[in-house]
Amino acid sequence: MGAQEEEEEEDLKSNRSSVLNAGSTGVLPAVEIQSLVEKAKFYTSLCLGTTACLSVFAFLFLVPFVIEPAITTILADYTPDPVACMVTHHTYAEGLKNCSWSSCREGCTSAALRCHQIKVNYSKLNFDDFMAIPVSEREWSIADTKFFVNTEGCGYPPRVNCSEFAKKYGYKNRGKIFPCYFSRTNPQTVVARYSWDDNLKHLVLALTVPVILFGVSLGVLCFWYCPPIRKSCGSPGRNLLEKYDRKEDILEEDEFEEDEEEY
Repeated sequence: MGAQEEEEEEDLKSNRSSVLNAGSTGVLPAVEIQSLVEKAKFYTSLCLGTTACLSVFAFLFLVPFVIEPAITTILADYTPDPVACMVTHHTYAEGLKNCSWSSCREGCTSAALRCHQIKVNYSKLNFDDFMAIPVSEREWSIADTKFFVNTEGCGYPPRVNCSEFAKKYGYKNRGKIFPCYFSRTNPQTVVARYSWDDNLKHLVLALTVPVILFGVSLGVLCFWYCPPIRKSCGSPGRNLLEKYDRKEDILEEDEFEEDEEEY
């Protein structure tokens, strides 16, 4: 009997070890995979939520710095081809009283304490056509009008550097003829730089990229964590329309109950 009991105990141990081995090879990997999927879903959701929030802040930041200037530039309707300009006056001033306007300002939200005020003459003829005219026969269409670095007259380094702008167009360069662009809706506005393609590209990117990132992030999160949306997309379960009984079904049930009571 002792030998038989020992053999039975050994069989039980072997059966238990086989069961544990089967569980370790079959069940545990499935649990680990499920936990990894849950972790990946959590971190992905965290990234998507952060992306959605940052997209909102990025869009709000781009409105005054990119979108509004781009729309203003489009409405100004600048000439696609450069015309001829010549600087007539250049004044460097300091103080709020003396800087009522500025041709170039580094920073669009702060007051100008130092400013370069540049005025130009310009011709509405194409730059190449104007340069082909003899010097004695050249005439300017507009005289002594304000000259700006761009539509807003301001910007941020390195794209806008007012010191370099003043050196290029003012000081010793007064009297030199250079290409510029004037507004056809407001002929008194003349700028040094303008590109329709770059302006449109910046506007499209500023409008589409934050909106697409926000929409995709919010859509994935809603699909994962909003059951009505997930059920309406074809997964098992009823959507909101099927969750509640229709008015016609309720009336039919009441009529059926009344007929049963009569019989």
